[in-house]
Amino acid sequence: MTAAATFSLVRGSQPLLVSLPHAGRAIPPQIAARLVPRALAVEDTDWHLERLYDFVPQLGASLLVPHCSRYVIDLNRPPGDTPMYAGANNTGLVPLTSFSGEPLYRDGKAPGNDETRARVAAYWQPYHDALAAELARLHRRHGFALLWDGHSIRSELPWLFAGRLPDLNLGTAAGSSCAAALRNRLIAQIEAQVRFGHVADGRFTGGYITRHYGRPGQDIHAVQMEMTWSCYLDEADPAAWNEARAADAKLLLRTLLGVLLVWRPNGS
Repeated sequence: MTAAATFSLVRGSQPLLVSLPHAGRAIPPQIAARLVPRALAVEDTDWHLERLYDFVPQLGASLLVPHCSRYVIDLNRPPGDTPMYAGANNTGLVPLTSFSGEPLYRDGKAPGNDETRARVAAYWQPYHDALAAELARLHRRHGFALLWDGHSIRSELPWLFAGRLPDLNLGTAAGSSCAAALRNRLIAQIEAQVRFGHVADGRFTGGYITRHYGRPGQDIHAVQMEMTWSCYLDEADPAAWNEARAADAKLLLRTLLGVLLVWRPNGS
């Protein structure tokens, strides 16, 4: 498999890149044969995000989407596999459990260190090479670059967190991954609407992508949006697209990305 076959990238003319690292659903046959039956349904997918964000190229922004499931490799985890949220339940670089805490692999079939390294080389590294190269291209062209890392998740997952998540979870690594002025504008826009509940830098402060690539001192500004499935899908059947719910979510996402597209590091 070539590097380009592991993801799709649409390059835009604006200084914004939208990354959807958990939208993929494919599992290579040699991996699928070792998974438990439930895992084959890839239930922890960020369902239909590529459809929810299908307007991004129309805005002139770039869009990066992987083909493979997060069960193959988690593109939003560090290559050294250090926990994203210390002291809490986490799934790793090559997940061994689902978000419910149940095993993904049949007994004795879990991947070892050599296979993990092979998957990093085959899937993780090409995605991050493309992400870094696109940000560099946008920075050269505009003098700055913006990264929006889009995610979605079931609103209640007791193994990972207590209670119900807010609809919209904006993550900026506690304000360190983007300029304060940009963070404030996004929060103000989210607070101006009443359809969706929201929080900034709550349970989800931003994963590896936001934390690693957000370098406001170098004029690369990154934010993560973790949206609950209930915003745009029926959580009882997330694999089915819900046009009525998605319309409101898509409109809000257009508005938020519009905030990024008019913002400039010099304060204009």
